[in-house]
Amino acid sequence: MTVSSPTAMTPREVVARTLWGEARGEGRTGMTAVACVIQNRARNPRWWGTSPATVCLKPWQFSCWLADDPNRPKLLAVTERDAAYRVALEIADTLLSGRLADVTAGADHYHTRNVTPAWSAGKTPVAVIGVHRFFRLELRPPAI
Repeated sequence: MTVSSPTAMTPREVVARTLWGEARGEGRTGMTAVACVIQNRARNPRWWGTSPATVCLKPWQFSCWLADDPNRPKLLAVTERDAAYRVALEIADTLLSGRLADVTAGADHYHTRNVTPAWSAGKTPVAVIGVHRFFRLELRPPAI
């Protein structure tokens, strides 16, 4: 079943599809790290949004949701038959229940090692997990 629009999705589906679209090749650890960025942004809304789903769907924040991204049709078509999507749903449940432990040291941004966006130039990642580099650019360090 293909979902035609994110507005037809539950928050769980939006988060899980974002995790799947952004990090399905990175397994549970990589998808969890992306979920942490979503969680950190939602807890500190700034301009990102006030919930995990609105953070995920904020324009230009997660490339998998861009209309011309080759992942978007796959993201809209994925079902629970896909093992990585089932893992993404589990992680989404953990995030949405408030039980997600932050493995990114409070990161609010990330990118793969294959690209260097202008916003990351000269910045030091707070975590490197799989092929992703995680940065804390706008948020304060987590309390210890």
